[in-house]
Amino acid sequence: MGKKVDLSNFERGMVVGARRAGLSISQSAQLLGFSHTTISRVYKEWCEKGKTSSMRQSCGRKCLVDARGQRRMGRLIQADRRATLTEITTRYKVRIWRKQNENMDPSCLVTTVQAGGGVMVWGMFSWHTLGPLVPIGHRLNATAYLSIVSDHVHPFMTTMYPSSDGYFQQDNAPCHKARIISNWFLEHDNEFTVLKWQSQSQSQSPDLNPIEHLWDVVERELRALDVHPTNLHQLQDAILSIWANISKECFQHLVESMPRRIKAVLKAKGGQTQY
Repeated sequence: MGKKVDLSNFERGMVVGARRAGLSISQSAQLLGFSHTTISRVYKEWCEKGKTSSMRQSCGRKCLVDARGQRRMGRLIQADRRATLTEITTRYKVRIWRKQNENMDPSCLVTTVQAGGGVMVWGMFSWHTLGPLVPIGHRLNATAYLSIVSDHVHPFMTTMYPSSDGYFQQDNAPCHKARIISNWFLEHDNEFTVLKWQSQSQSQSPDLNPIEHLWDVVERELRALDVHPTNLHQLQDAILSIWANISKECFQHLVESMPRRIKAVLKAKGGQTQY
């Protein structure tokens, strides 16, 4: 009997990511270059035991691919089924190093246009419908965000929630916490409620910000286009078109998942969850 293949933690994460992306055992084996038996065994161990590291490595360093990484890997595989293992690995390892307050800095954004540059957008949605998707032509500071709040958030909330029972969720980005923004919300607190966060870490958690999943949808659809944008104008048009065609089932499911997300985050004491 041959010896079992002892995959690295990263390779095991690739297997789980491929299977969770919907690839069959045969497709995963062809993509990753492992045997059908290895693919089946690794995925079975993950399903039954949540195991992502080999026995030999279990006493060593932490697994390189956590649950969130496996989900991201799965999205990369779904976006381009013809990508090679090397290409997927390279895309997965792309990271942007930034300070805590630089999440909207243009220098910290990954572009999808080969010629350079990028498109920044702001969006919102509710259970009833998708909201506006607003292109941002410059860095989003407090003044620019105030225009978005007054021109887009306000009419959307008052239209969707005429009884003033709506909740508006935003995170704790610096422009969201600016005095002019806080004062504006106070002046309109009789029309809708701004969701308050207990901590900075909670407000920035993708587990509690369901719109992050819509950005994933946009990214996957962009990568799956037969003809990719070659300039910023085409990229912006493509993003707006993809946003407008996100299914109602998709964003309604995200809203309906919020009680489960909150419960999971509380159970994990603010740590990582399945979302």
